[in-house]
Amino acid sequence: MLRKAPSIIQLQVLTWIAVLLLIFFSVLPMAGVLKSVVRTVVDTTSYAIIIYGNILWLYPLFYQKRRFVAYGISVAFLLVLTGMLKGYVSIILYEYFKFIKPEPVDLLELLSYVPGGILIYVLSLVFRIAIAYFSLKQQTEEILLQKSQAELNLLKSQVQPHFLFNALNNIYYRVYKVDPSSAGLIERLSDIMRYFVDESPKELVPVSTEVAFIENYMELERIRIRHGASIDFEKSYNPDLRIPPMLLMTFVENIFKHGIDKSEKQNRVTISLAQQRDYLVFKTSNRKVEPTTDNLSGGFGIANLTKRLRMLYGEKFELTIDNEGELFTAFLKIPLK
Repeated sequence: MLRKAPSIIQLQVLTWIAVLLLIFFSVLPMAGVLKSVVRTVVDTTSYAIIIYGNILWLYPLFYQKRRFVAYGISVAFLLVLTGMLKGYVSIILYEYFKFIKPEPVDLLELLSYVPGGILIYVLSLVFRIAIAYFSLKQQTEEILLQKSQAELNLLKSQVQPHFLFNALNNIYYRVYKVDPSSAGLIERLSDIMRYFVDESPKELVPVSTEVAFIENYMELERIRIRHGASIDFEKSYNPDLRIPPMLLMTFVENIFKHGIDKSEKQNRVTISLAQQRDYLVFKTSNRKVEPTTDNLSGGFGIANLTKRLRMLYGEKFELTIDNEGELFTAFLKIPLK
């Protein structure tokens, strides 16, 4: 049985425990137990404020958006504020525990605590790089695990697929003689199954192949709709483009699960897939069905898709769900590698 690697949170907890012990035992010989505890708690808290204030707030809010001047000013303000707060709390606690005699707090004395935060700020950048590295490593391991699991599931499901395809072809030719439209559905089903067997295990597939799979799926779903559905699928892209398989299917599947009223005569769906420079944009829109329509943003399909998108593109994608008003719309924008 494989041992599970420690999570990023566990690694951070272990790091902070090590910092606490290092500060405590380095101060202990000169200050005693109580003073060492106070010093350790105050120092570690100020370090955490600077580190997490930078990597979780200032860095993504300003630096990653290329607002460098605002980032520099914010970092300076954070260091001054944290340093002075650290000095003030230290003096108050030292006076409370009678480590020093009570005296008026001097502004220059508080400012003397500020320079020590500069080194902690530099370490916060190292800390962020370490977190990013372990996050990437964890995501890579997760992708490999999912890929192995998918391959295993595929092997389990591939019970003589070519025999099945040949059987479907034979059925197609027999049905075609008496009912060509039904034979066409059998052909689409065969294409869908072939996609699952031959294309879905690949890392990238042509966009045209993905679109053909979606169109086959929609035609088969139309059978279950009593009065049919008006589906407008606009396409504009370079046929040579390649994308990860099954990336667009979640939206289309949810349309037929939650956005089609089988007894309604006005089922209208609009879908568009367009290349915009270095991005591929996919949009879907359908009328909401009450009361069975679920909030798509809270479903497992979208949650799993979001997780997969982050593994593939990091934060370089856009995914928005609009469930307000009468229409339900979904928008996906991914970079073209």
